[in-house]
Amino acid sequence: MPNQHAPEILTFGEAMTMFVAETPGPLADVEHFQRRIAGADTNVAIGLARLGFHVAWLSRVGADGFGEFIRQTLEREGLDCRYLTADPAHPTGLLFKERAAGGQDPKVSYFRRGSAASQLSCADADHLDLSALKHLHATGIPPALSASARELSLHLLQQARAAGASISFDPNLRPSLWRSEEEMRDTLNQLASLADWVLPGLAEGRLLSGRDSPEAIADFYLERGAKAVVIKLGPEGGYYRGTLGGREESFSVPGFPVTDVVDTVGAGDAFAVGVISALLDGDHPRQAIQRGNLLGAEAVKVIGDMEGLPDRQRLKALTATFPEIFA
Repeated sequence: MPNQHAPEILTFGEAMTMFVAETPGPLADVEHFQRRIAGADTNVAIGLARLGFHVAWLSRVGADGFGEFIRQTLEREGLDCRYLTADPAHPTGLLFKERAAGGQDPKVSYFRRGSAASQLSCADADHLDLSALKHLHATGIPPALSASARELSLHLLQQARAAGASISFDPNLRPSLWRSEEEMRDTLNQLASLADWVLPGLAEGRLLSGRDSPEAIADFYLERGAKAVVIKLGPEGGYYRGTLGGREESFSVPGFPVTDVVDTVGAGDAFAVGVISALLDGDHPRQAIQRGNLLGAEAVKVIGDMEGLPDRQRLKALTATFPEIFA
């Protein structure tokens, strides 16, 4: 019998303490920052938790104030942190982000080399309870951190498949963390081949597959075992190709216009939250991409990586403003 207290969704990766500049301009000129948390994996975890899913977070942080800040923040967001380890020998990763103007992508400075999360290994999964697991969300960031974290990524996807859970994979490319583009491409395509739903951006899909069009990129991953491929097209929306629902479908869904873009970081993660949550709710893929587009548009309206992610009540209110789309 499944353990009713075991998590239904598992996420893993690196959460970092982030310092966001309070004023625009180069970091060298900024004196005051706001402290927040950052991490593509945690953005998705928080988004799903806000929507009422029981989400567990597997990672490592330093046994320091920044690590405790991350733990407190994630637990306050409703995440199950039973698999979050405090590492006394390695620090929590940090990043500093500029305040960009005019909707531009902000410049970010990372201090993550040798971080606690880079020490992740298969041993961190020794005591996982997968008895109630319905879904695993993975990204291409953990396997970029270290060889041992790469082994853990592969292990967790294999364990989730064995448990009968669905798997989503977002490449989330971080080329600077890899020794070579070839290693990055081969590793991430191997992981994607174990996933049910693959969610690359268009540029990511082109780099990883060597193909140009959304249709060809989707075929690349469908040929390797994916059931559905959802390609993030930024402000243009999203493209779907797959066999969810019993028959193959292929279509594009336009995005929602945003007149005042404040912070573009986290938009892709918000899109992923929308798609994954809707598919887990049993919605049709078209509805899933519509929700992804809506959440991505909301994300760019606020400062911070995950501050725009809604709870169920807010999601209901947002969709109610578009009755012609969310019937």
